Amino acid sequence: MTAKTLTKAEEQVMQYLWELETGFLKDILELFPKPKPHTNTVSTILKILMEKEFVGHNVHGRQHEYFPLISKETYSGKSIKSLVKNYFEGSYKNAVSFLVEKNEMSVEDLEMLLKELKK
Repeated sequence: MTAKTLTKAEEQVMQYLWELETGFLKDILELFPKPKPHTNTVSTILKILMEKEFVGHNVHGRQHEYFPLISKETYSGKSIKSLVKNYFEGSYKNAVSFLVEKNEMSVEDLEMLLKELKK
C-alpha cells in the first residue's frame, strides 16, 4: 500500500470511515461534532483520500458510497514506525523510555506489556 501520510483533517475523516466501514457523505458528516464542517469540505477531503489511495467508492446513482482501502491497524503500524524512525532514531526502546519519563506510560503498564510479550 501507499507510504503517503494523512493530514489531521484527512485522518479525522478516515477515523469516521473506519468506524462506519462503509458510508455515504451524509453518514460521515453525521459523525462530526458541532459545528459540523461544510459538505463541500468533507467531499474534497474524500476526493483527496481517493487520490492518495486510502479510500475507494461505489457509485449508486448520483451518490458515492465510500470505504477504506487501508485498515486502521495497517495505518497505525506505519504511523508508529514513522514516528519512531523520525523522532527516536529508529529505536522503540527510546520511544518507550520517553513515554515512561514523561509519565505517559507507568512502570506498571510497562511491566504488563512485557508479561504480554513473553506469552
